[in-house]
Amino acid sequence: MSFIPLFLQQQQTQQGSPFGMIIPLIFIVLIMYFFMIRPQSKKQKEMQKLLDSLEKGDKVVTIGGIHGKISSVKEKSVVLEIDDNVKVEFNKTAIATVVNKINPPADKKSKKEKKGSAEKSTDIAAEITESGEAKNE
Repeated sequence: MSFIPLFLQQQQTQQGSPFGMIIPLIFIVLIMYFFMIRPQSKKQKEMQKLLDSLEKGDKVVTIGGIHGKISSVKEKSVVLEIDDNVKVEFNKTAIATVVNKINPPADKKSKKEKKGSAEKSTDIAAEITESGEAKNE
């Protein structure tokens, strides 16, 4: 008995169905999608939303670390005022973060409105107790 025919014989018996080999590959692709591709696409959408919301007066930081205030916004670029009378034009994609926005986000407005409605409800409650006490007297 030689070693080669025995090796070939074992290899033929271990093959099984091709479906059993596809399952691990599908599992690996799903893991890559949920841990690599999906978070990257979410981050890219958020960055595009940030770049679309740039307005004149926003303070930003570029990917090179330059801090400046937006003096004008064009279709694909922004002009940053870095110092007095020093303006530099950058691509929008060179903006890394927005430090200060001119307009507050909608969430802060809704919180202020909620506070206002809460204060109104406490005033109404105070009026009810005062009127209730007045009726009892």
